[in-house]
Amino acid sequence: VDFPICIYIPALTNFEARRLSHFQLLFRPKHFSIPLCCRLHFDGEPLGSELPFSGKLIAMPPMSLPFEGGKLRTTTVCFVQMYSANHIVCVHICITEHPVGNLYGHTHFDVQDVIVENGKIQAVGENLEVPVGAREIDCTGKYVMPGGIDPHTHLDMPFMGDVTCDDFFTGHCAALAGGTTLHVDFALPINHDLEEGLKVWKEKAKIAAMDYCFHMAVTGWNDKVAKDMARLTAEEGINSYKFFMAYKGALMVSDDELAAGMRRCKEIGAIPMVHAENGDLVALGQEKIFNMGITGPEGHNLSRPPELEAEATNRAIMMAQFINVPLYVVHVMSKMALEEVARARERGVRVVGEPLCTGLGKDQSEVWNPDFDIAAAHVMSPPIRSLSHDGEALANALSSGVLTLVGSDHAVFNKAQKANGKGDFRLIPNGVNGIEERMHVTWEKCVNTGKMNVPDFVRATSTAAAKIFNIYPQKGHIGAGSDADICVLNPDAVKKISVEGHYSAMDTNAYDGWEVKGKVETTLSRGKVVWHDDTLTAEKGAGRYVKCKPWGSMFEGMDRMPIDANPGSMAACTRIV
Repeated sequence: VDFPICIYIPALTNFEARRLSHFQLLFRPKHFSIPLCCRLHFDGEPLGSELPFSGKLIAMPPMSLPFEGGKLRTTTVCFVQMYSANHIVCVHICITEHPVGNLYGHTHFDVQDVIVENGKIQAVGENLEVPVGAREIDCTGKYVMPGGIDPHTHLDMPFMGDVTCDDFFTGHCAALAGGTTLHVDFALPINHDLEEGLKVWKEKAKIAAMDYCFHMAVTGWNDKVAKDMARLTAEEGINSYKFFMAYKGALMVSDDELAAGMRRCKEIGAIPMVHAENGDLVALGQEKIFNMGITGPEGHNLSRPPELEAEATNRAIMMAQFINVPLYVVHVMSKMALEEVARARERGVRVVGEPLCTGLGKDQSEVWNPDFDIAAAHVMSPPIRSLSHDGEALANALSSGVLTLVGSDHAVFNKAQKANGKGDFRLIPNGVNGIEERMHVTWEKCVNTGKMNVPDFVRATSTAAAKIFNIYPQKGHIGAGSDADICVLNPDAVKKISVEGHYSAMDTNAYDGWEVKGKVETTLSRGKVVWHDDTLTAEKGAGRYVKCKPWGSMFEGMDRMPIDANPGSMAACTRIV
């Protein structure tokens, strides 16, 4: 590397400086080319590094910064040994006198007051005067964060001969109790008609208790679909379209149809999304496993191994790279699929990978449970993988930003609905709960394990989705003028998850019996306190539809890529793979 590069390396940002005698910072970089010189600074922002020269960083020892009463006691420098030419580079750590805070955004934290009025955040600052008659909520020692945004849900959805048992009210009650204040639901076309599908989903959502957006699925291709996509994006606020590479004979599209859909998305400024599994091979695997006499829920996992997810992920990424369009891969469930996303991002492909809380927290052994109800409750697609192998890799990737945001894929079927697949795993309706549990499971598996800091938790659970779907800073942000969607998390309280205590209409819960240190104690939806002191006050019809504008941040700069900027050039036919 012989040209300037700017790299951001997240560091520990949960500074309880006034309570610490020392602050520890440890980088564990791998051998990768990065610029040579670092500058790190902290002034209410997370520590990061800007490195303006080229070289390879091979080691950086831990450093200890002595504090007294929140002030840096001595000037401290750290030396970094570089790989090339035995350079020794001095890294200055500068820390201003600033109180430790509990107001968290995706890039900063601070001690602040937040004033909310008429559904909006009116002011954020220190020692603000409380308006006369205002309700005051003391958040001392707690994290005040943007309300969660769940980018992947299926409420009141017909699927596999049944309908998910959470609708836009019960699902929203569950979400609000878990700190989520907005979700993006997948609307399905009616007989491949997108316009009709949107009408149906708008009708379903009239009972909404919180704000929501829509993705639209594309299940076939013709001129009307292309025309409808343009109108829905320009006028109805749909800026993402999902293409199923699985569910052969039902929702699955061919490669030709997927390519046509990607091209149309590029023309109208919308994001193509893929359910990435090789549908043809899944069908072959299902037939093979069933004919072997394996008919229980475990047959579901055996019939669709991770290589089928990884192959489809890679195929969709290569298609998107060829067409030069952003790509969003939903529910990345395996390390193999994760590696395809990571390789693509490394070579500059504009791709987002979305793991699920289920992938972070659950193990594939669940589908071998001798209790059919428990096993069937864990049947979903792609399947739950090995927690120690795949789940750990997904948590690490989400924490470091290789995977961008976390969804729930909340698609719940009760015991009676799941029982339709007794004797034939192919008939078990696919889906696991998570809209209420997503924030807590992510906190448990990423923050409590030390993998993730709090600003990255905000990024993964809220802000990234707001930016991708072009509703930031209206959503996913705590700042003057933003919607007052807020959750307050107490890191010392314990969240107990149970079937009896959840707000979903489900009679099972994949996380039944879990106890998580870190609990959402208060949720505000557009300024209304809807969850506080374990009491839910959600109202039917209080939610509103939020339109997502086209040409979001994922498109920025793509027109400068050689394939579009200079399509006849040699650079346009060069691919770094």
